Parts: sequence; C-alpha cells; structure tokens
Amino acid sequence: MHPMYRKAAGGLLAGALLCGTAACSAGTTPKPDRPAAQKPLPVTLAAAVKRAADQNEKLTSLSYRMKGQVPGGGAIEGQAAMALKPLAMRMKMKQKSAGENAEVEIRLVGGVMYLNGGEKAAAELDGKTWLKFDLSGLGKGGQDPLAGLGGQADRNPTEDSASLTAAKDLKKVGQETVDGVATTHYAGTVPLDVMRASLKGEDAATRQRREKSLKKYEEMGVKAVTMDMWIDGNDHTKQFRTRAAAEKGPLDLTITFLDYNKPVVVKAPPASATADLAEMFKDIGSGQE
Repeated sequence: MHPMYRKAAGGLLAGALLCGTAACSAGTTPKPDRPAAQKPLPVTLAAAVKRAADQNEKLTSLSYRMKGQVPGGGAIEGQAAMALKPLAMRMKMKQKSAGENAEVEIRLVGGVMYLNGGEKAAAELDGKTWLKFDLSGLGKGGQDPLAGLGGQADRNPTEDSASLTAAKDLKKVGQETVDGVATTHYAGTVPLDVMRASLKGEDAATRQRREKSLKKYEEMGVKAVTMDMWIDGNDHTKQFRTRAAAEKGPLDLTITFLDYNKPVVVKAPPASATADLAEMFKDIGSGQE
C-alpha cells in the first residue's frame, strides 16, 4: 500500500478521536485514599456544559471543519459532513508531516469507506483513483494497517464533550465570538479514569461508544484530556478543542461546527474508478507489497 494512504488514514483516526478526531499502561488508577473532596462546581457552570453535551447526543447530522496536530502524524486540516442516522460521511483532509504533504478525500456510505488518492493513486492502480474497503472486515487478524478506522468512522466528533462536566477544574473562560457567533467558552482537564467513571449510569450504547474513545486515548499513551468548548446561545457546541500529551507527540485538534441536522448526501464513486483494498490487505498479510 502506498505510504500516502497509511499517513492519511492515521491522520483521520487521530482526527476522529478529537479526535478529531482521538495507553492502558499510561492510564491512571484511582487511589483508595483521597484527600478531602474538592469544593463542588457551581451548578450553573456544569449544567451549561451538560445542556450542550445533551444536545450533541441528539444530533442526526453535522458538518464541521477541523485543524490541528495529531501524534506522529503532523499537522492536519479538513472539512467534513456526517449523517449519524443512517451513517454516512464525506471528508476532505490535508496532512503535512516531516516536510511531506498528503491530501485525501474520504467517503463512507453503506458500510463501505472510499479513499481518493488522486493522481498518485491512479499511477499505481491502473488509472483508478479510489480505494474501497468494507469497514466490517477491518482489524481482523491484526494485519490490517488501517485497523481501528471502522471503530472511529461512526464517531460524533463531540463524543467526549459529556466528560467535560466531570472536570474538577472546569471553568468559564469568557465570552468569545467564533465565526461571527457569540459563544461562552468553557475549559477543563479530565483524567482518563475520571472519564471512565463518568460512564456509570449511561445506557449500554453510550458506554460502548465512549469506551472506544477511551481505548484510543489509552493506545496513544494519553493520561488526561484538556477540553475547550464554545457554546452558543441555543446550547449548541460551536467549537470543540481537544488537547493531550501522547507518546508520539502532542494531540491538539479543534473542531468548528458549520451546521447541524441538515440533510447530508454521500454517493459512492463510480465503480470504474474504484479499486478494492481487500486484495491489497491479503498481500500485506502475506508480507507482499
């Protein structure tokens, strides 16, 4: 597989983590004896963040742009639109790492993901510019270089925002304007063990989604996540920033939301311009390139 696709896919994964896009040994463990409990946060402060987080849970679709730095992947920027029910996504991303630039377009429709590599892909794929793979087949056998992508492709980039209410240092930064929209800026840092503890009482589907996010953070060697959340007058998240120290470098990703709950149409590329990655994965598994 061309290195460009590995880099682009890695950037997508980290971006989706937020995360956005995004180790177990680096995770913290609660101690049985803790100092006296800190003073409770003002109800209005945590409540404001929770209202916006609850709105995020109800989204059926969203469009956004993202920009930032991902561990081991360099700088990324892109724009995306995603429908959550039913799942569909289109994204264009640019990535710059170690002096190299890569661009990729991603589409997800009908449980299949397509990556457009442009002329570089066409040069290696008999003129075909799109690579196709079934998300359900990823990550099996440990040989897939894109393993984990399927687990993040359906991820709402505001997924972590609900955990911000658990930040002991949650604060109101102030009033700020984002893309012409008046917002209130909140910020706080949440250790992974606190994020996990905050899942208690959530329904099974919510716990499963957020556990995926926690697992990705753990794999990156993250111990705590700093979040900034800009909330507009309608309790919508206008912007969400995620920062963390990871083993391969910093994670710093900002997602700015452009629209909510509007129709998102995603079409599969022409079959004549598409190559199936299943055979390539088989070659990788057997040690061929």
